[in-house]
Amino acid sequence: MPDVCAAYRCSNRRCLETRTRGITFHLFPKTGERRRKWEVALRRDSFAASDRTLLCSEHFRSEDFDRTGQTVRLKDGVVPTIFNFPADLQRSVATRSTTTSSRADDNLPMDLMPDVGATGERRLRCKRQATDHLYALPASPKAIKAKLEEASARVRKLQREKSNALRREKRAKNNMQALLEEQFFS
Repeated sequence: MPDVCAAYRCSNRRCLETRTRGITFHLFPKTGERRRKWEVALRRDSFAASDRTLLCSEHFRSEDFDRTGQTVRLKDGVVPTIFNFPADLQRSVATRSTTTSSRADDNLPMDLMPDVGATGERRLRCKRQATDHLYALPASPKAIKAKLEEASARVRKLQREKSNALRREKRAKNNMQALLEEQFFS
C-alpha cells in the first residue's frame, strides 16, 4: 500500500515527485499523548492513527524541523498546525466588539481591511501568517502568561538600567562641576 498523507484534502504521496519538491513524510508519534494531539489536530471524526500513518511536511511550520543532519526530522513536542480545512471545519475566531476596537477598525486604511468574501485558502494563509509574527500570541494560557512574565522581567531590567544610567550621568555632571569650580578657584 502506498504511503499517503493522512491530512484532510492532502493528496501527497511518498514518491519521486514529492521528494524532488522537498516534501518529507513523518510517522505519527508512538507515545499516547503526542499521538492524541496529532489525531485531534487532524479534525477527522473517529480517526485513529496506526503505526504506519503518515503526515507530510506541508502540515508543519518550517521552524518545526531539525535539518542539521542528513535526515530531516521533526523537533520534539511538535504538533501539525497547517491544514486546508473546509469552512465547516474551520475554527471560528471570536471577534471583539468593544468601542475601542471598533474605532480602531474605522481608522484602518481600506487595503488593510479583511476581505469578507475570503476563500478558505486565503483564510488558511492569513492564519499561518498570524503565527509567524513575533507579536502573535501563543495558543495556551500558560504560554501567554509565561510570555507576559518574560516581558515584565525585561521591562523591569530596562527600567533598572535606565535608572543606573541616569545616576551615572548625574555623578559625572557633579564631578565635572566640581573640577571646573576647583580649576576656577586655583
